[in-house]
Amino acid sequence: MAKLTKSQIMQMLAEKTGLAKKQVVSVMDTLADMAYVQVKKSGEFVFPGIGKLVKVHRKERMGRNPATGETIKIPAKTVVKFRVAKAAKDAVL
Repeated sequence: MAKLTKSQIMQMLAEKTGLAKKQVVSVMDTLADMAYVQVKKSGEFVFPGIGKLVKVHRKERMGRNPATGETIKIPAKTVVKFRVAKAAKDAVL
């Protein structure tokens, strides 16, 4: 089975909820915006039953340029990770 496109996901949600596709798109866009704001502000956002977005600070580390083999210093930075919920793992695996 092929991966679902965003449009296909929105259409399926519209059919399953009885909402118009435009309403579903609006809800999903609002959910994404809320997630971004919450992760930036508090460091995490939970999607119940699916997982959570978590802001993580990565330490400075040494790496290697694959083209030249030269050792380089990779600076510290903040990244966003997604941690899958146990319920989602159990349902899929």
